[in-house]
Amino acid sequence: MLTGEIRSKIDQVWNAFWAGGIANPLEVIEQITYLLFMRGLDDIQTREENRANMLGQPIERVIFPEGVYRQDRDGKDVSYEELRWSRLKNEDPARMFLLMSEFVFPFLREMAEAGTAHSEHMKGARFTIPTPGLLAKVVDMLAEIPLEDRDTKGDLYEYMLGKIASAGQNGQFRTPRHIIKLMVELMKPTPQDVICDPASGTCGFLVAAGEYLREQHKGLFRDAALNRHFHEGMFHGYDFDQTMLRIGSMNMQLHGVEGADIRYRDSLASGHADDADKYSLILANPPFAGSLDYETTANDLLAIVKTKKTELLFMALFLKLLKPGGRAAVIVPDGVLFGSSTAHKAIRKMLVDDHKLDAIIKLPSGVFRPYAGVSTAIVFFTKTNSGGTDHVWFYDVQADGMSLDDKRQLLVPEEKFGPVPKAALGQDEHAKNNLPDVVARWAERNGAERENPRAGHSFTVTREEIAAVDYDLSLNRYKEMVHEAVEHRSPKEIIAQLLKLEDEIGDGLKELETML
Repeated sequence: MLTGEIRSKIDQVWNAFWAGGIANPLEVIEQITYLLFMRGLDDIQTREENRANMLGQPIERVIFPEGVYRQDRDGKDVSYEELRWSRLKNEDPARMFLLMSEFVFPFLREMAEAGTAHSEHMKGARFTIPTPGLLAKVVDMLAEIPLEDRDTKGDLYEYMLGKIASAGQNGQFRTPRHIIKLMVELMKPTPQDVICDPASGTCGFLVAAGEYLREQHKGLFRDAALNRHFHEGMFHGYDFDQTMLRIGSMNMQLHGVEGADIRYRDSLASGHADDADKYSLILANPPFAGSLDYETTANDLLAIVKTKKTELLFMALFLKLLKPGGRAAVIVPDGVLFGSSTAHKAIRKMLVDDHKLDAIIKLPSGVFRPYAGVSTAIVFFTKTNSGGTDHVWFYDVQADGMSLDDKRQLLVPEEKFGPVPKAALGQDEHAKNNLPDVVARWAERNGAERENPRAGHSFTVTREEIAAVDYDLSLNRYKEMVHEAVEHRSPKEIIAQLLKLEDEIGDGLKELETML
């Protein structure tokens, strides 16, 4: 958890950028990412040097070699040593600016071209801080923030990513963190899982899955094979926005995942032969409400469902990428659940008849405010290729712990927020935050939940009943509305009361007339 002091320092860094003329929040976080990346490279080199000195062995991983990097405009040598954060932060502003713009950023781009894992997404790195004064101010501020602790580093970056969400139109890149945590909590990733987000953005789902494993499976890091799998083989994310790839890759690194596979890919346009049947868990909130041309859409997806709708193509993609037995929790617009087109029905029929549809959790329409008011749901399914749907569990989330207007303010104390709050909720607080109830009832979805009446928050529906209504998966199709019986007086009684009132009014007027 970030302290108020660290939050204040980050706010100061952010405000310095705005005052210095960089107003685009994505550009701000991108420039901060580069600076944090340079600081991280220096930390890696320092650790390697300390280990080598302690063991009396050569350095295994050299980032900044000894010797000259290149010459400056005046023909003076600039060494690799001068590019290190620990040296840069102590330079005067003019020299720091020169080194950063003409040497550090070319160095980052060259590292990327050389194919080093930790610089893979720095190919398009651009230095856009406009003045030496602003650079020196930002470097001084970042140097004061302690980044030795992994939790602090991760929380720091999450806090900055939250500023993207609060900045308006760029917020579509960020799924609310408590919704991500809910999905991860229900899917319960294991140390053996291979996890993918084909629309990874800032890698929020992958980060949350990693944090869950750190908390619930601490022993995995004592097993050499599992530890290697966690850092090098577990996490995979695709995106076609280079800025998001840089931010997402940095997010994973700052959360302690060293070799996550975060790469450029247009998920709906590329073929998927190399990734088919590869992943055991998919967590995603793909972009929806868009349309593609058939010519630009991957043929292997069109073979699953013939459509131009991105939300349906992503569902086909998830089925393509999952290995048999693989699980998925994905956010979809409500239209996927009840759309009447041939493609909509085909996808739903496929999930119910050919695989195992586990659950539908309907989210309140204000979850993605202020930048989107679309109604959404989380779909949970398992790829089986042989059916298996028995009962589908439905939950109607009516409150997620925050106001459902554009302000999205907390309705419960912070320690009672989220799917697994630190403090127990009172009865009235459950009505403001349904997520802990979702987690509790999810565990009983194949047991006691099957006896629930359909008038409450959650209930189950049989596969046969879903098939009978053209595979409609909208919660309201099955939920029973309970109307309170209202007793009305008889017409005679109402007329008698009206006549009585009329007489009283007449008597009052006569009394007033005599007084005048």
